[in-house]
Amino acid sequence: MMLNDSRSWLGLAALVLLGWLVHQLQPVLMPFLVALLLAYLGDPLVDRLEARGLSRTSGVVVVFILFSLILLALLLVLVPLLGKQLVRLYELAPEMLDWLQGTALPWVQKKLGLRYAFWRFDRIKTLLAEHLGQATDIAGILLAQVTSSSLALLAWLGNLLLIPVVSFYLLRDWDVMMGHLRNLLPRKREEWVVRLAGECHEVLGAFLRGQLLVMLALALVYAGGLMLVGLELGLLIGLLAGLASIVPYMGFVVGIVAALVAVLFQFGLDWYPLLGVVVVFGIGQLLEGMWLTPLLVGDRIGLHPVAVIFAILAGGQLFGFTGVLLALPVAAVIMVLLRHMHEFYKLSRLYGESGGDSQESSESP
Repeated sequence: MMLNDSRSWLGLAALVLLGWLVHQLQPVLMPFLVALLLAYLGDPLVDRLEARGLSRTSGVVVVFILFSLILLALLLVLVPLLGKQLVRLYELAPEMLDWLQGTALPWVQKKLGLRYAFWRFDRIKTLLAEHLGQATDIAGILLAQVTSSSLALLAWLGNLLLIPVVSFYLLRDWDVMMGHLRNLLPRKREEWVVRLAGECHEVLGAFLRGQLLVMLALALVYAGGLMLVGLELGLLIGLLAGLASIVPYMGFVVGIVAALVAVLFQFGLDWYPLLGVVVVFGIGQLLEGMWLTPLLVGDRIGLHPVAVIFAILAGGQLFGFTGVLLALPVAAVIMVLLRHMHEFYKLSRLYGESGGDSQESSESP
């Protein structure tokens, strides 16, 4: 009994120490965690290339070239278009504020019977104008930071260049590292730990690979559809809705609300653009529910949307961007452990006794 208690306290102390180390090493861990994520996502592709006869190193090179081409295409095509949309949003912001003040909010106020000064819009407009004015100085602030702290800039560039280097070595030696880790496991517990790790891998892989592909597909559908409708900010809103789709239905809600507001501002009460927005998001939901999610994710994920939201927010609050990267893997592991704890509880004497008592009480007159 004393031995079990000491092991429990040692395990708790190890978890506390690990959390403290992650908090202290945030700037150093970030490039390694990004590299680990890229290696984890790229390992199945390399394994398939190996099965086709390529060496491990050649497969890694092919996957790196593929990732580089995708990144280059995004930089050459998507970034300029997105930059134009952000500039357009900045130009439209004063007009949108005037439209809200003069048209939208008075209509809502009249329909709901609110008093005249309910919105305090002048104060809101002043605050937004101040923040927009500060946003125009971002380039100057960044330039001042660069000139005043060149060492910090060099460190940031070093971390950025470190990501592909670490990713390459992790991806090349992935199977070897997994084999070494398996050999370190206690022999009596190896089968159980491997099965547990396999379940975590199934949940996490389904989420990272499947859900990211779903997000990408929905972003393309929403952005392309809204641009066909003629919405000026269609690309920006579509990408925002796709990113928000990391939580089921959140992308739909965020996207359709933003798109409807943008359509009302741009076209007024013209029913054709409004109907077009509804059709675009309806098609996106049908594709997600009937084809994308069953094909790419399936029912293996098991992470509740509330758990996803809480994990991301808690990770960001505790450990910043490093915590966001660690949030979903940790949530997947905790979910698998809770599932096994639930199974152990169902097999325990405590559950049997409570079940027996309830059964006796139900049978007694």
